[in-house]
Order: sequence, then structure tokens, then C-alpha cells
Amino acid sequence: MIRDLAPADLLRWRSDASRVPPVVVDVREPWELERCALSDVIHVPMNELPGRLDELPRGRDLVVVCHHGVRSRYAARYLATAGFAPVWNLAGGVEAWAADVDPAMPRY
Repeated sequence: MIRDLAPADLLRWRSDASRVPPVVVDVREPWELERCALSDVIHVPMNELPGRLDELPRGRDLVVVCHHGVRSRYAARYLATAGFAPVWNLAGGVEAWAADVDPAMPRY
């Protein structure tokens, strides 16, 4: 099952020392990360995901992120069918992160 996670909720989760932080997987293209990026992510471009599943931890919450939340939703579904759980989609992607959490983040 894929669940959406609001950017503000991801910020709280990553800041909460009493919880195990999620693993954030950014499926955008390298040129997109050059424009703006979240910290502490695993970067696996969406088209490389099938060949790089062994780089992702099993048994940890995964939050998948892209520009607007569309590609990440597809990637999250793929990860769930590959046996990863729980898997979250960052609602609105880095665009929503910039709007709701980090207004200083460049937008594209």
C-alpha cells in the first residue's frame, strides 16, 4: 500500500529523535538534483530503479520523492510490488517541499 506524506510531516518525522527516520529515495534525473535537492537522500533515477533495488534497505520506511509527486508515485508502487514496505510518496514532491517547508529552495 502506498501512502502520501505531506512535506511538513516528513520534516517532523526526520526531526523526531524518538522515531527511526525514513529512507528518502529521490527518483529525479541528475540535472534536477543540480537545481535543488533534499539532504540525506539516496538518489536512484527512476529508469535505473529496477537494477538498483539492492541499494535500498528492506524493512525501513521509504519515502519516494520527485519534482511534483507523479513519478515518485509510480516508483513507490514499483517498490511496493518488489516487496518493500512501508512505502510513502512525498505529496507534491520537491515543489511542495519548497512551497511548504523550505521557501529558500530553488524551484524549477
